[in-house]
Amino acid sequence: MHKAITPNEARRIKVGTDIGGTFTDFVAIDESSGKIWLEKTLTTPKDPSEGVFNGLARFEHQAGLSLREYETLVHGTTLVINALIERKGEKTALITTAGFRDILEMRDELRYDVYDLQIEFPAPLIPRKYRYEIEERVSADGRLLKAIKKQEVLKLISAIREAEIRTVAICLLNSYANNENERTLAALLRTEAPEMAVTASHEVLPQVGEYKRTSTTAANAYVKPLIASYLDRLDDGLRQKGFNGDLFIMQSGGGVFGKTAAKSLPVRILESGPAGGVAAAKWWGQLTGISELLAFDMGGTTAKLCTIAGGEALVTDEYEAARLYHFKPGSGLAINVPVLDLLEIGTGGGSIAHIDSLGLLKVGPDSAGASPGPVCYGLGGDKPSVTDANVALGYLDPDSFLGGEMKLDRAKAMRVIDETIGAPLGSDHAFEAAYRIHDIANEDMAAAAKLYLAERGKDPKQLTMVAYGGAGPGHAHALAEKLGIRTVLIPPAAGVMSALGMLVEKLSTEQVKSHQKLLTDVTADELNTALQAMKEEAASILNTASDKLDYRASIGLRFKGQGYQIKLILNDLDKTDQALRSEIASRFKNAYEHTYGRAYSDVAIETSTLRIVAQSGGARPMMPTMFTEKSGQQCSPRIYREAYFGLQSGTINCPVFDRAELSSGMRYQGPAFIEERETTIVVRPNSTFEITEFGVLVINLDNTNQGWGNERQKA
Repeated sequence: MHKAITPNEARRIKVGTDIGGTFTDFVAIDESSGKIWLEKTLTTPKDPSEGVFNGLARFEHQAGLSLREYETLVHGTTLVINALIERKGEKTALITTAGFRDILEMRDELRYDVYDLQIEFPAPLIPRKYRYEIEERVSADGRLLKAIKKQEVLKLISAIREAEIRTVAICLLNSYANNENERTLAALLRTEAPEMAVTASHEVLPQVGEYKRTSTTAANAYVKPLIASYLDRLDDGLRQKGFNGDLFIMQSGGGVFGKTAAKSLPVRILESGPAGGVAAAKWWGQLTGISELLAFDMGGTTAKLCTIAGGEALVTDEYEAARLYHFKPGSGLAINVPVLDLLEIGTGGGSIAHIDSLGLLKVGPDSAGASPGPVCYGLGGDKPSVTDANVALGYLDPDSFLGGEMKLDRAKAMRVIDETIGAPLGSDHAFEAAYRIHDIANEDMAAAAKLYLAERGKDPKQLTMVAYGGAGPGHAHALAEKLGIRTVLIPPAAGVMSALGMLVEKLSTEQVKSHQKLLTDVTADELNTALQAMKEEAASILNTASDKLDYRASIGLRFKGQGYQIKLILNDLDKTDQALRSEIASRFKNAYEHTYGRAYSDVAIETSTLRIVAQSGGARPMMPTMFTEKSGQQCSPRIYREAYFGLQSGTINCPVFDRAELSSGMRYQGPAFIEERETTIVVRPNSTFEITEFGVLVINLDNTNQGWGNERQKA
């Protein structure tokens, strides 16, 4: 029984929790003292909320953190993206304008591979028999041509009820220009059929592009009941256990919002877990003075990469879920909401190694996940995984995994690797076969990363890698070598960094609206009026007074006739119309020329979209004291462990350090292992590592440099 906390000892606890494919991560910070607690538990796939409650119970049992003390809990989940990939959402109806029933199958009439005669597209989330038409019409310029008739809506409701459908997507033609008919239809459905969850396109994506708007709206409706049920179950469970604080959900494009907004707009949390990691990577970059970063997150199921340029993570609204082919845009479901520009690779600690039909060794995309997990977990897995290879190679200590709470069976892992991989490949021993698995996993990630960076015009040699996730610090050094990156940062709490990132993000949302007009016809008054309406919508979503938020406005522009746009920040609209147009045109042409190599002087410029990012003010959490309290002390290795680094280096007896004992200023020659409860850092031969004043571990791959200070100056 933990002693009661007196008023003078009252703590201000904030908790971040991220559900991954294998583990659920937790970070708790007491903002009154800077104390931090970390936790990691196995994910519970059947009901992810159970894993959350298990971790919070461990906090209470081991650290005395009562749920009654929590001011804030920020949550990230892969439930939405998993439901779309696995097609485990709710049976959904689509109501659209007469004549547009098949837009989900017609798509945008583009072929993602023009030479594939047997080209396939993902099946629509909503089958044709559940897509309904209604007589109504709005012109492209927003004129109401035919209004909604209540009697027709009542007939549709009857048909939808007969099909036993409880969630409905509404996407009417040109509703981005005038949403009157769509609002009327949505209101009638909510009044006459309150048991149905309703998603209207003007609430999700009031933007031109019929297929993308319909696909995004359909996806939102498809997962809406699932997410609403999950979040209610999570919230109810927390309240029953004494939680009286605020529950926030991490968004895919950065920032957090409340449970009500997440239930209404679940497509905004598609990649909420990875977004937390990128937020933390950006935060650590700011603290260490590095603005050009490659965030590398590797967990049990997948690896994610994201570029941070000029201190800001790249964000896209051209997202696709459940692609049939990973590197073929157009082969998935269009989801046009703000999402961090992530590269997701099917390589994680649980990725299964196998011999293909050609006798070649492959790693992934199938994963052992949390159940049954890798062979070394001893939970029933019988196929070799990347984690099994890392244990066999000596990179992971079987006796100190998760702080010794989860013992790993190295002998069993080596035996399975030898039998299923080593013998077919003719390897002399399990070390060689295990190293091949480890190296191919790194090579797969490097190949994908090179293409991702090339498409964004980034030279990896000019970037600093920030590595995190349960498996990321164990693979970062080797991946950086393959990419030509010379410096790797491993922040404190790297094994649970996505959960930490959720605590440094602010309340935020992004509103986008089509605004198609020739730039020569645009006025400052109309922009101010449109942006003010969007600010009020954003404040409504965040359930916050409009004057309590900070806003960043931007405008999308293109040369007339083009389909792609350049986004420009709108800093000052207090100008004459002519001065405003002239400034926007000049900035657009400069940005266009920088992006595409040349601009056009004889083609008209038109606006395409307006965008508002609304964000709460206030300071971010203080730096946890555990990251900064030690300095100036050297640390001796805790033990030594033999590890295999390939044919060139062979087996080396390596020092093993306890990260909690390392102090700022320490510098050491690799190879070495630095262990913490949530992850293990691998420093390969011919490199050094050192500890900065913030507790960040820096791996210098180039032994000729003089340390972190010089590296920062170069960057």
